[in-house]
Amino acid sequence: MNRELTFGLRAMRRRPTAVLAAWSVPEVLPTLFFGLAVAHATDAFLAGRTTLGLAWLGGLIAAAGLGAIGASQVYRRLGELVEPFRDTLVQRVVDGALANGIRGARDDGAVARLNRQVELVRDTYAGLILVVRNFLVTVTGVVTGLLSLAPVIAVFVLPPFLLGFGLSLAILGLAAGRIRASIRADEDLAVTAGMTFAGIRDVTAAGAGDYAAGLVGLPIEAHARAERNLAKVAALRTLCFAVGGWLPLLVLLGAAPWLIDRGVSTGTLLGGLTYVLLGLQPALGTMLSALGDSGLRYVVTLGRILDTSATPSAEEPAHEPPRGHVVRLSKVSFAYGPEAEPVLDKLDLVIPENDHLAVVGPSGIGKSTLAALICGLLPPTGGRIQLGGVPAVQAGPKTRVLIPQEAYVFSGTVLDNLTYLHRSATLAEVEAAIEAVGATALVRRLGGLAARVRPGPLSPGERQLIALTRAYLSPAPLVILDEATCHLDPEAERQAEEAFAARQGSLVVIAHRVSSALRARRVLVLDGRHPAVGTHQGLLRESQLYRELVGHWQDGDQIQPAS
Repeated sequence: MNRELTFGLRAMRRRPTAVLAAWSVPEVLPTLFFGLAVAHATDAFLAGRTTLGLAWLGGLIAAAGLGAIGASQVYRRLGELVEPFRDTLVQRVVDGALANGIRGARDDGAVARLNRQVELVRDTYAGLILVVRNFLVTVTGVVTGLLSLAPVIAVFVLPPFLLGFGLSLAILGLAAGRIRASIRADEDLAVTAGMTFAGIRDVTAAGAGDYAAGLVGLPIEAHARAERNLAKVAALRTLCFAVGGWLPLLVLLGAAPWLIDRGVSTGTLLGGLTYVLLGLQPALGTMLSALGDSGLRYVVTLGRILDTSATPSAEEPAHEPPRGHVVRLSKVSFAYGPEAEPVLDKLDLVIPENDHLAVVGPSGIGKSTLAALICGLLPPTGGRIQLGGVPAVQAGPKTRVLIPQEAYVFSGTVLDNLTYLHRSATLAEVEAAIEAVGATALVRRLGGLAARVRPGPLSPGERQLIALTRAYLSPAPLVILDEATCHLDPEAERQAEEAFAARQGSLVVIAHRVSSALRARRVLVLDGRHPAVGTHQGLLRESQLYRELVGHWQDGDQIQPAS
């Protein structure tokens, strides 16, 4: 736990932290003042001094206004602390996943960490900053107000308050174990669901729907069971809140006759009750919820990220690097489950260096599955796949790049998006890649390489152009375009594919237009039984399925998106 807390504290930049603390000072005033105002206003009204009572209430309103100004500034400054922290986590997860890939180690949980767990840590980190700040502000204001009002009341109020807070800390160990179980269940669910949904068309085509449903159902139930166990811990937190939040109120009410006999006024007693009900009780409830839920999720999830995303040491031996980039598939089979029909069955295929291969076939026949197998994203259920003489799953990430139909663009500059796979690229190389792929007009419209990109407003075609330029610029000698140009018009697609064909290395295109097949040196036709490889003209003579596909294309139809 100390490691996670230290990591969060080190991520807090000094200047934004100091500014946030300074704007928190005005918020102490209404907390400190409301008990005093209620006490003195009550005594004033009881004594018939209405003007004085109204003056105290007016002062309370003024203090509340100052506190609201401070609170608004705090929320404005919060992003200056949280967003750099999130960026650090994303970089760590990505670096760790890439390092694991280079070593040939599967890292199936990386997607869950990057998508859900990083966002969970970012949100809880922001929430904890606010909750801890509000707790300190409230307790400081209440203690100062109680001591100013009547120190004897603090003697009755603070001990049970601290007891409830201490009990909540005592159950953190139990809660931490159950949070860890929830995180593991979340990762298992993400891996299973991601694998199943990625091949949903192939699953449907192979009739493996029942098996896939059962496969996903098991981690769903495990995740639900972990969440139910967390709910039981929440019940214990309710008991802690009763001790720390309601017991001070009962103690103060029980001691009221004794206090009044010793000269404590009605207004002073009411002011003390106000500090408990409107100060300590809400602050404790929020703090208990944060520590028992958000705090534990922060510690456990961040610990999971730090443990699984660590960069391997330099002394750790690396796998033998590929020798060239020839792809060999030997009797490769793949099925989404032991009872399902194979999507690919004993496929033999060689993609020599500097080849240009188009892959065609009906929807659900396994084109995208083939792309995932070549990239090492899926292990074959039979046969073997080699890239440069080493198993595909062990070939490093710099050996191939896959661009899917839904291109990924992140918030950042245009240059950051384009050079993500080649950080050391020169400006001349970047500009040459932009021109070759046909993204010049897009980059100009976005405002140049230094402009910031917002992924939301971009069209699917614009996202594809950015991803294509990124892939073109990468050092990978093997590029696989899996419906990566489907949102471009035919002319833009032609320019992009011809640029990759002229680029040093091999190109595999999952074709969705006849023009892609015509531009390729060779064409692979997948029909589920007897795949055929040849030239466009040769396949027109030898493959009935290919003739049918070309006929549909020429009639203006396109193959449905690959699966």
